[in-house]
Amino acid sequence: MWLILLDCPILDTDAYLSLIRRGASPAYSKIRNDTFRTLTTDPLFRRRVSEASLIRLLNAIAWKLHDAREEKGSRAPSVRQSLPNIQETPTKLGAGSGALQCPASSPAAKNRARALTLTTEGSESSVGASEPGTYVQGMNVLAAPFLYAARSETEAFVAFYHLLTIQCPGYIRGAMDGVHKGLALVDKVLAIVDSKLSLYLLSKNLSAEIYAFPSVLTLCACTPPLPEVLRLWDFLFAYGPHLNILCIVAQLMLIRNQILTSPR
Repeated sequence: MWLILLDCPILDTDAYLSLIRRGASPAYSKIRNDTFRTLTTDPLFRRRVSEASLIRLLNAIAWKLHDAREEKGSRAPSVRQSLPNIQETPTKLGAGSGALQCPASSPAAKNRARALTLTTEGSESSVGASEPGTYVQGMNVLAAPFLYAARSETEAFVAFYHLLTIQCPGYIRGAMDGVHKGLALVDKVLAIVDSKLSLYLLSKNLSAEIYAFPSVLTLCACTPPLPEVLRLWDFLFAYGPHLNILCIVAQLMLIRNQILTSPR
């Protein structure tokens, strides 16, 4: 069901095996430092998923991300070259035969061209959005539910890779900008739905960066029990992984009284 909800392509098993046969990826040492700590207190996960399968999956993902970076580095496209030449093309505002034509030399066209240049050069929407990701700490926990629920490593690989590269690519870029933006959203949403709790946490220097980083990065897979994570992911993949931000705030609301009355 997750493969359908995530709109994952079909992958030949041989393609996955070819990545395994390549051996250790450049991120292999980082992967080995993480895998043995994955959901160590969850007996259901430990019984069904071996560390070896987790290593294979993450190593294959690391090779795919590595290849994407190598391919992008060899091409090195220019952002300016990929943008349409707005100053040479009339700009249409609206649709249909009655569309307003804006001459290329008019101030409006020049302002639009300048605004587009300013908002695309160096921004995540242009350069960052196409920047391939890399292995980051925490991907082991994010991969765990896929291996637990899938019928094969190949299925887990396809779903996990699609989630990382299509649904939340900002989570696996060098500085994990997407995760930090998600954390900022947790603070903003909490301030809207419960200003008292938000102000109380901030008075203790507890921003979402401090307490919610694992929950944002792993789509709450770090919070046991695992069967509830699977149910939560049914919802997130059906309606959008971005709703994880609201689910984290909901968790805070559930323990609101404990937080406000805690002596520490």
